[in-house]
Amino acid sequence: MAWHEDLLVGFDLETTGTDPRQARIVTAAVTEVKSGEPVRHRAWLANPGVPIPAETTAIHGVSTQRAAAEGRPAPEVVAEVADALRRHWAAGVPVVVYNAPFDLTLLDEELRRYALPPLVAEGGTPGPVIDPLVLDRALDRYRRGKRTLEAACQVYGVALDGAHDAGVDALAAVRVARALALRFPEVAEADLADLQTRQTAWYASWAEDFAAWLARKGSQDTQVDTAWPLRTSVPLRG
Repeated sequence: MAWHEDLLVGFDLETTGTDPRQARIVTAAVTEVKSGEPVRHRAWLANPGVPIPAETTAIHGVSTQRAAAEGRPAPEVVAEVADALRRHWAAGVPVVVYNAPFDLTLLDEELRRYALPPLVAEGGTPGPVIDPLVLDRALDRYRRGKRTLEAACQVYGVALDGAHDAGVDALAAVRVARALALRFPEVAEADLADLQTRQTAWYASWAEDFAAWLARKGSQDTQVDTAWPLRTSVPLRG
C-alpha cells in the first residue's frame, strides 16, 4: 500500500510568535487521518507563561487571558504532544507537518526549555515526516505566488475552513500531502525512507537558493538553515 493510502498523522502548532527558538506553544493538534478523513483527533491549549502578542491573537484567536484561564501548564502539554509524535514514529506512521522545521524545532526547543527529553535522541532525526511545503516547492518549482498552507489548499483543491486553528490546519496539511501524491506519481510511489531523504535534499537546495537570492538583494542577513525536518538545537536566548 502506498504511503498516502495508509494512516497519516497531521500535526500543527499555533504559537506566540514566528521565531521557533523563542516562541511558545499556545495550541497543538495531532490528527490521525485515513483516506483523507479524520479518525482520531487530539487537541491541546497551553498556558505559555508569557504574554501572547495582540497581533498573534488576531491570527489564531487565543488571548493571553484565555490561555491563562483555560490553558494547561505548558510543560504538561509539551510532554504530551512530543510523546504522541514519538509513538506514531515508533509505529512507522508518517507525521505530516507543513513547514516542519518550524513546528518540530519549536516543539524541541520547548522540551529543552522545561528540561524534558528532546524530541529525538542526540544525533537522531524525527521521522517519517511528510512536509507538503517541501514537496510543493520541489515538484512545482516555478509556480508563482505564495507557498502558504492556504495557497497550497487552493492549488490542490483542499477545503480550508477556519485557517490558523491547529486542528483545521493539521487536517488540511494531510489532505494537501495526499493531493500532491495523487498529482505526482514519483512521490506516491516512493517508500518513506527514500522520500525522507529526498525531502532533506530538496529543502537544503531550496535554502541555499534562498540564501543566494537574499545576497543578490543586498540583504545583511543571508544565513538560512539548511536542516530539515528539525534544526539543530542552540542555547536558548532568554
